[in-house]
Amino acid sequence: QVQLVESGGYLVNPGGSLRLSCAVSGFSIAFDDMGWYRQAPGKQRELVARISRLGITTYAESDKGRFTITTDNNKDTVFLQMNSLKPEDTAVYYCNQAPPRPYWGQGTQVTVSS
Repeated sequence: QVQLVESGGYLVNPGGSLRLSCAVSGFSIAFDDMGWYRQAPGKQRELVARISRLGITTYAESDKGRFTITTDNNKDTVFLQMNSLKPEDTAVYYCNQAPPRPYWGQGTQVTVSS
């Protein structure tokens, strides 16, 4: 049974940083591409960052240079380091395989506001 457990979201001031974590169980992330996604109120879920099983990373244009996706394959954990946060980054953040499979965790809320 696949489980995706996201954590690390918080209320942060503009310009601040957060590190999100996603603990994966039910499959090994070492053999698959993984991604972080976000869904803002009233908007569709979108891909934020992706890391291939070979470690190649890609980012949404709006997040390049600010976000970094990494993995700890030994612990089946995916991370998203977010710097220089903006109010428009406010959303619920999820991890999943990339492309995503039809199961999602509960997500973690990131709110950027002064």
